Amino acid sequence: MPMLLTILSRDRQAFEKGCCKFSDPYIKLVDKALERVQKDLKTSSDYLRQNKMKLIKGKSEETFTTYTFIYQGYEDQRRYLNARLKNRTEELMELFMIK
Repeated sequence: MPMLLTILSRDRQAFEKGCCKFSDPYIKLVDKALERVQKDLKTSSDYLRQNKMKLIKGKSEETFTTYTFIYQGYEDQRRYLNARLKNRTEELMELFMIK
């Protein structure tokens, strides 16, 4: 979701610069999506904090990004394919834009 916030913010700036004739409807759509993402991200952060869990983004390479999950003293590192992260971000974007 943090990646989605970054992308939506950049898209909003592009619309503000006038990349299309009628930018106001797109800006409003992006603003609503940003609000929804921020609310959902806050809910997720609160859940992690209440359950004493942590998610730490690690090293980003050309193909993979590493994340570390910490829960009850256990630590689990996982590597995710950047293409998969991109696809998931697109899925979330659709979800938050249509919702």
